[in-house]
Amino acid sequence: MSVAGPPGSVMDRDEVDRALVRLDAEHEAIETSLLALQDHAGRRLLEGAKLTGTTQERWLAAERQITLLWTYFDAYAGTLRTAREVRERRRWPNRDDLQELTRLLRGQSVTVAGGSASGAAPSITGPAKLTERFTLEELVARMNDLYAHSLDMVVAADAVWSALPARIDLLAAELQRTRRLAHSVGVRPGEHPSGDDLEDITHELAALREQVICDPLAFWQPAKGSSAPGGGRPHTDRYDHAARALEDVRREIDAVLTVRQDAEARLGRLRDLLSRADRTLAEARSARGEVLAKIAASEVPAVSGPPTALQEQLAMAADYRRNAQWHRLSPLLESLEEKAEDELLRARESLTAVTAPLAVRAELRGRLDAYKAKVARHGLAEDPFLIERYDAARRMLWSAPCDLRVAEQAVLRYQQAAADALASRVSQQGGPTDRRGEA
Repeated sequence: MSVAGPPGSVMDRDEVDRALVRLDAEHEAIETSLLALQDHAGRRLLEGAKLTGTTQERWLAAERQITLLWTYFDAYAGTLRTAREVRERRRWPNRDDLQELTRLLRGQSVTVAGGSASGAAPSITGPAKLTERFTLEELVARMNDLYAHSLDMVVAADAVWSALPARIDLLAAELQRTRRLAHSVGVRPGEHPSGDDLEDITHELAALREQVICDPLAFWQPAKGSSAPGGGRPHTDRYDHAARALEDVRREIDAVLTVRQDAEARLGRLRDLLSRADRTLAEARSARGEVLAKIAASEVPAVSGPPTALQEQLAMAADYRRNAQWHRLSPLLESLEEKAEDELLRARESLTAVTAPLAVRAELRGRLDAYKAKVARHGLAEDPFLIERYDAARRMLWSAPCDLRVAEQAVLRYQQAAADALASRVSQQGGPTDRRGEA
């Protein structure tokens, strides 16, 4: 490629001096940025890490970009140095000096070996050019582009490394504390679902940390519409999922701990419930024998024995408590508490059903005595007919076995006779009929 002449008019001395001041400032700013990139913690980490995946691919490209950046900068600095040397020849530069300075400051005066036609990065697939020529302005634009791409990659990796590994380590520490607590209450892998969950979370956190270290850019989410280097944030979906799973396990373990604290009291309440149910059933069996002996022509339901299955489960629960198998004790206690309440209710219903004939006999005795008292209040206690009916009903109700159907008919006959006698007495006296106590 031939050397191009200075485009447009030749610069005068003032224009040259102003351009050199601006370019010197620009040179200093570029050098400061490159040194900052060179010393960036993220870049040093990338250099020493065993990278994989997206990060490895982009870091290889970024390394070439950074190398090319320094090549461009050296060429830029060399051209600028040459321009300063030309300007310093004379206080008042002649026309040849001004033409040379114009060519250096405005023309394609910078030649770079082994560059790329791409504005973003050196080509790794297409044929590379042996040399490229730039104006200082074009070279600055190229360096800015390469710097932005390189810095974006470095900042993104550093942001992920700064955010995720520390959070993963904190969660892993919490996981270890939870594992120790889980083991203390019998929540272990293969024995309890939460123990299996803890193992899964452990493996997930280990794999997640390794992937974050080796391929941080796989966990980077660029900001939409942002062109600033490092615009975006680490995405933490897998970490958040593991954290939620660990929190679920924590709640389960807290429930088991509650069981451990309340186990003895709950077992005591269960023993009391089952003991009350047994006593009620025993009372029902005793009452059934009494009913069969005292009441005739009555169907008395059978009474079942004590619930041996519940006693066996209660013994199993006590064994779980002695062996600190809280994860097994928790569901067993909940089931036993419900079954024990049902068993006590069933025992009470059985006692009520068995003693129903005795209750009927007691009600008939009460009615008979109530009418006898009413008859006595009206002066009919010595009535032979009423005495005969009363004695017949009383013999049936106080004899064993008592036929309730026959006894009830006898009580009704006495009631009717008493009612008739009272009505006759009232009509003779001309007063109102007192029908209190009639069936």
